[in-house]
Amino acid sequence: MSLLMLGNIDAGTTDEEIQAFLAKYGFPPFDEIEHVPGDGTHPAVTLTFQSLDPEALRKLQPRIHHMFWKGHEITALVLQERFS
Repeated sequence: MSLLMLGNIDAGTTDEEIQAFLAKYGFPPFDEIEHVPGDGTHPAVTLTFQSLDPEALRKLQPRIHHMFWKGHEITALVLQERFS
């Protein structure tokens, strides 16, 4: 399992648009999406890929990190797994 955080996305971006954007750059479909709460100035989402290991995700991440999409420079960060 691996986690990817996309930051500074356009506030009106739908889950389907995020999936299509990632597919365009070779990412597999994500299994879960979580919208990260904040003050609304830099919306973000956390994506969970159940069948993708973190190392494979780190190889894909540079394809979209600092890319301009829908008028925003997005950030893409591979996160460590969270434990409860």
